[in-house]
Amino acid sequence: MAFDVVMPQMGESIAEATVLKWHKQVGETIAKDDTLYEISTDKVDAEIPAPAAGTLLEILVDVNITVPVGTVVARIGDASEKPTGAPTSLPAATPVEQVAAAAIIQAPVEDDNSLEGRLRSKSSPLVREMAKQHGVDLAKVQGTGQAGRVTKEDLEAFLAKAPAATAPAQSIAPALPAVHDPSAPTMGITPALAVPPAPAAPAFAPGERVKVEPMSRMRKIIADGMVASKRTSAHVYTVFEIDMTHVAQLRNKHKQAFESQFGTKLSFLPFVMMAACKALRAYPVANASVDGDNIVYKQDINLGIAVSLDWGLIVPVVKNADMMNLGGLARSLNDLAERARTKQLKPDEISGGTFTITNPGVYGDTFGLPIINQPQVAIQGVGAIVKRPVVITGPDGTDFIAIRQMMFSSLGFDHRIIDGATGDLFMAFVKKELETSTFGLE
Repeated sequence: MAFDVVMPQMGESIAEATVLKWHKQVGETIAKDDTLYEISTDKVDAEIPAPAAGTLLEILVDVNITVPVGTVVARIGDASEKPTGAPTSLPAATPVEQVAAAAIIQAPVEDDNSLEGRLRSKSSPLVREMAKQHGVDLAKVQGTGQAGRVTKEDLEAFLAKAPAATAPAQSIAPALPAVHDPSAPTMGITPALAVPPAPAAPAFAPGERVKVEPMSRMRKIIADGMVASKRTSAHVYTVFEIDMTHVAQLRNKHKQAFESQFGTKLSFLPFVMMAACKALRAYPVANASVDGDNIVYKQDINLGIAVSLDWGLIVPVVKNADMMNLGGLARSLNDLAERARTKQLKPDEISGGTFTITNPGVYGDTFGLPIINQPQVAIQGVGAIVKRPVVITGPDGTDFIAIRQMMFSSLGFDHRIIDGATGDLFMAFVKKELETSTFGLE
């Protein structure tokens, strides 16, 4: 008897997923829990294991097709049950249209407390952020997702058809008068008629030698998130030079005993993580979010750590990082990074972050100016640690030149709620911790 393989629900708020790759072809045998296919959601890419052993009889959803959770995507059974002729591979819209149409017909739109109503109003975090940026009421968008849920593609189609109705809800600056009033104060600004933005220049000219390939789902999510963040937060940066010689000495002295005790390697990043946790307790506004005219102070410190992948970028989260010692931070960091690269992360492991650290220094970067990971209000960039000659003042006040292990570290912060002085004090705190703390090792 054939076994239906259904699209799994990878998190409470996830209603659909895209098939990225099939690891088995029709007619091949597979063992239970072997990787069958890969999927992408608004939150995470994941490898999905086979729910049963047998022969892959049918593939019902092709690569790059998005379907609702619960959709039958393949069938596994005995080889004798293999259908005759070519393997089945439904057209892109077939499972989506059938499931979505049935859900929309049955959905009581007027009942906002129904499951359908909640899915429509909530959608995914990405869709809600896009709608907010464009001033769109999601209730007015026809959804094709589960139970009428509005997908990113639905919103993009709506925006393309109704540009006039989707102006941003708020302007960055007050509008200038359409007609010049000589009596009005100008403050050095010459009022002018509103001029529509110039159309974007074409990406390539006719006849130009190019290679064009569509963005992956993850690339689209990253692109939308970065643009939305720049529109949302007033980005300001401060950069500090930190002497990491003390940390390097601690690490060299204790790394063997540390690995024996905790079963994992000790890099420089856990030291930065611990210093950041202490700074976040001292300056809680850096561990907050903005909700309209309110500042939401997060009581937990959940550190997001940016991990570069061959196919994009992901930010797994170390929950309650301030409650961990150096060993706990190192183990959590190494475990999440490894599972991110093997597509084994769960959705709740990349959500709930309150502050992010990114480490471009691993590639030799002097320092980076990263974009804030919404809805957070600050992000720390960690540069390369390199030996440089610096001036040192001895205990007797004598200056001399010494070779030290130096690092530049930046803080990008949202100037709506974090002032420049607060950002500098935060980084001064991190600097002092890294240059003087023993981190529980001595």
